[in-house]
Amino acid sequence: MPAPLKQTARRTLLVTSATLASLALTAPVSLAAPTPTPKPKPTASPSAPVSGSPAAKDKAPASASASTSPSATPPGKMSSLGGARLGQAGTQVQLAGGAPVLPKDLTARSWIVADAQSGEVLAAHNAHWRLPPASTMKMLFADTLLPKFPRTTQYKVQPKDLEDLGAGSSLVGIKEGETYSVDDLWLGVFLRSGNDAVHVLSSMNGGVAETVKQMNEHAEELQALDTSVVSPDGYDAPHQVSSAYDLTLIARSGLQKKDFREYSSTVTAKFPGATTKNRKGKTVRETFEIQNTNRLLTGDYDISQYPGIAGVKNGNTTNAGATFTGVAERAGRVLLVTVMNPEKDDHNEVYKETAALFDWGFQAAGKVIPVGELVPPKGAAQASAQPGANSGEGGEAGGAGNVSEKPVAGAVAGNGSGGIGIAMAITGGVLVLLAGAAFLVNRRWPLPDLVRRRR
Repeated sequence: MPAPLKQTARRTLLVTSATLASLALTAPVSLAAPTPTPKPKPTASPSAPVSGSPAAKDKAPASASASTSPSATPPGKMSSLGGARLGQAGTQVQLAGGAPVLPKDLTARSWIVADAQSGEVLAAHNAHWRLPPASTMKMLFADTLLPKFPRTTQYKVQPKDLEDLGAGSSLVGIKEGETYSVDDLWLGVFLRSGNDAVHVLSSMNGGVAETVKQMNEHAEELQALDTSVVSPDGYDAPHQVSSAYDLTLIARSGLQKKDFREYSSTVTAKFPGATTKNRKGKTVRETFEIQNTNRLLTGDYDISQYPGIAGVKNGNTTNAGATFTGVAERAGRVLLVTVMNPEKDDHNEVYKETAALFDWGFQAAGKVIPVGELVPPKGAAQASAQPGANSGEGGEAGGAGNVSEKPVAGAVAGNGSGGIGIAMAITGGVLVLLAGAAFLVNRRWPLPDLVRRRR
């Protein structure tokens, strides 16, 4: 069979298996890796790394459970949502002619490289390993809450809004009694990974418990079934886990929203400070500058700004180590890369390994056979069947009519004979139609306007 046909056939099988997995809603839960053994919350010291900060990760103690220690190995049984190979431990890649080899010296416990628009997973390593996510969990928080409040909404912070912040949390500097716009709060979430901003927005949304509930429901809708939310800001907590596969799904969903794209790609912004009186006795509101902690977006002394980078979110806690999901565009191709907990201790290592995987992905695109798919949300297939349905913002996502690939169900029926043959033909036709539906949904998820925005 010629290589292009073989790749197409394999792709169809991958999408079919992903679609069937999405229909069997309970199956991914039973296949998922065990929830990590609960650990006590880390006790922060003045020198402890800030959650979500770009500082080097604080290694977990040697007595930590297998799910949180640096020397852990992936579980033998993981979810296979998105393709059977994604449930296997170790590196999964299938190089075709002319494809470059994967980067050397990758030390992350889990990573994934995916085409953001087609949903093809180009390569992965322990993709469904359930690990602490740190502040990358804020992507799910944003994707859940962003549509709820207009940017211009003003909110006066109450003392209760800032209760129960974890010790050592990353903060943007929100003050009790001061009024902030929703736009200010989201800048604090995305740029400074501010847990204080997360808690204020959660209070506006009915409280932390209600927000966690909504985040878990949204994760289930996205089929991010490795994800369990305990704290909306990603602060280390027993049973709070996600996976490289899920974080990539979540980022892909968030990037459909214009606000999400703008906030995650903003480099610097002015943030409101304290209200004071000047020398003339006039009340004034101070401002100070905040900078995005995504070092592929801003650069650092040992790493350059990555060409074409457009977000998304970084994190760092004691249990999670350094985590990062990024999106970048080059020559019209958009890739998503997630890297979780590199074991190498070099400064900015999570960004260096991400950049290496981006470089590989842009060179390898079209030269590798995908090892899996990013599955669409549960409701996306139904929405795509509605006339004029859009998968993203109005007018931004291409409709199904823009896709030339169409499932052909009749070809299967021609090979059957008698009752059994007809039944098999109908089943086969349904599978092809389902596979085609998932394929069309994935192809209808473009990521427009991925341009870095400097405020």
